[in-house]
Amino acid sequence: MNPPFTKEQFLEVFRAYNEAVYPAQYVLYLIAFAALTLLFLRRSGSSKAISGLLAIMWIWTGVAYHWMFFSAINKAAYGFGALFVLQGVAFLYFGFRGKLSFGAVGRFSTTAAWILLVYALVLYPLVGRAMGHYYPETPTFGLPCPLTIFTFGMLLLTNRRVPRWALAIPTIWALIGSSAVFAFGIYQDLGLLVSAVVAWAFFIFGKDR
Repeated sequence: MNPPFTKEQFLEVFRAYNEAVYPAQYVLYLIAFAALTLLFLRRSGSSKAISGLLAIMWIWTGVAYHWMFFSAINKAAYGFGALFVLQGVAFLYFGFRGKLSFGAVGRFSTTAAWILLVYALVLYPLVGRAMGHYYPETPTFGLPCPLTIFTFGMLLLTNRRVPRWALAIPTIWALIGSSAVFAFGIYQDLGLLVSAVVAWAFFIFGKDR
């Protein structure tokens, strides 16, 4: 798939976004760590709160990145943004209906989940830096690709069957977003495909092991 924009335009969008929303990147990290903290607290309402935090991040990305910045070089971003907002609404719906319950289940699925989470939060920017992508012209946490990887990791830490509709949009974005690997050499986005394959393998064959 050939994007309708150049690598320079793509990186410029990251620069414009990162400079405009700063220090929102740190707030998004705090939201992610708040979700992880709730995993360990395991209090009543933790799963709903985690779902709500995931919703905030997905809606933010849809509006603040896709609609406000990425749309400047790719009109398809309006559709992408709508999908991200819809995913946020889905997290609110499934979370507050009790369809999403977060907590470790199987040893292997939990290990895989934490690998994905650490990759999204820590290794993703380090891989990008090693590939020559420096701030502000680089994807930061809260942007579509690291957020999707983080989301697959969180969904692997559920102790009930995950509604398939909650997986649809992250899977679609894993396919779309990974095009940056081949078009522009954004190799850290290989984690998108890996996270989708790993997550679906556990969702299909079971996480209780």
